[in-house]
Amino acid sequence: MIECMLAAPSSGSGKTALACALLAALQKRGLAPCAFKCGPDYIDPMFHRSVLGVESHNLDLFLCGEDAARALYARHAAGHGAAVVEGVMGFYDGVGGVTARASAWHVARTLDLPVLLVLRPRGASLTLAAQVRGLLAFRQPSHIAGILLNDCSAMLAQSLAPMLEQETGVPVLGYLPHMPEAVFGSRHLGLYTAAEIDGLAARIGALAAQLEQSVDMPRLLALCGRRTADGAGRERKAPAQGGAPARKQAARIAVARDEAFCFSYAETLESLRDAGAELVFFSPVHDAALPGGAGGLYLPGGYPELYAGQLSQNAAMRRAVRRAVEAGLPTVAECGGFLYLGQSLEGEDGAVHPMAGALPGAGVRRQKLVRFGYAQLTARADSLLLRAGETVPVHEFHYWDSTENGAAFNAQKPATGRSWTCGFAGPALYAAFPHLYFAGRPQLAERFVRAAAAFQSGR
Repeated sequence: MIECMLAAPSSGSGKTALACALLAALQKRGLAPCAFKCGPDYIDPMFHRSVLGVESHNLDLFLCGEDAARALYARHAAGHGAAVVEGVMGFYDGVGGVTARASAWHVARTLDLPVLLVLRPRGASLTLAAQVRGLLAFRQPSHIAGILLNDCSAMLAQSLAPMLEQETGVPVLGYLPHMPEAVFGSRHLGLYTAAEIDGLAARIGALAAQLEQSVDMPRLLALCGRRTADGAGRERKAPAQGGAPARKQAARIAVARDEAFCFSYAETLESLRDAGAELVFFSPVHDAALPGGAGGLYLPGGYPELYAGQLSQNAAMRRAVRRAVEAGLPTVAECGGFLYLGQSLEGEDGAVHPMAGALPGAGVRRQKLVRFGYAQLTARADSLLLRAGETVPVHEFHYWDSTENGAAFNAQKPATGRSWTCGFAGPALYAAFPHLYFAGRPQLAERFVRAAAAFQSGR
């Protein structure tokens, strides 16, 4: 099996573009690749899915821990001929920015993956070798097995490659030149989503074609081909516990999915299915009513601020959601979904638009990230998902805030200890900015499905 991680010294090195190009090249070779993303990012997996036409999965060692990450990787790599894992931030950047916990390196160590280091020269030459040697020595083993030069001309690559190999002992597998026609644009929460980029397939196709020309693919495949002790090709087999036994569908849960609500973890949806949920997708932007017969409602994050006018104009859906929440329909609303449940939302243009009105507070724009990063969330009382005193890992990433954030939970930063209260909760409600990861805490999915089943049956 071909397995590798693409990592870099820092963000902005082009990991996503290279990951998509490599996935497309592997797919063209008939290797049926699968994709993974380190950390809590929602957007990069969308690009992987656009290449493969299948789900890409997150591997986050803060949100789920090492054992669960190994099981998730084995479950979703099983049956594939190649697996590409895209790193996050700088190679060793982990929780709080001051530890290696949950970093790309931590994932590589946990899964025993060879790492291809993506370097963007950007005005450096010999200093790159010093940087690579530092990365090699910083933690042992580093798992760094090869180098890929990105945004690098052919002439510069011809100069840098032999020097880097001599100074570091790490093979340089090739380069990608500057390709303005294949650039992925970005905005306040990162890259534009895959669905928003015109001609994305052609852009990725151009990247893959260039990769085949300027990267030594046979050498890369040999370097990343994993072998067992007897020399046979190593295969990842799904462990017995990698997927829950098939269950009779216990409840129907309506899941918001459209251009405004596109941030849901594939693993969270799988956890709900494993717990017995039938997931029915709907659009708060385009649909007039919730799916019939739903016993639960899941409003994930996304970009509601970009579609505030359209969401507001869909008054029928706003009324349906408000009445459902007020009637006790078990509801989980995270970040953007939480903003949608509020009284109003300021759009990107500054205009204020009415929202569902199921919760107090107005969604307002801030000039910087608000409470960004990992946290531990502790329940102050029993509620739909959490029991009093129970703590779960969460993640926040948003530029909008609410004038009423609630006080159902205590949240605390793991590195600094900074704390705050947040969220609304009750027997049928979780609504807050923090994103949950059900794959790391399957009991949350089970509680949600049980409550949905009870609502559906009228109990």
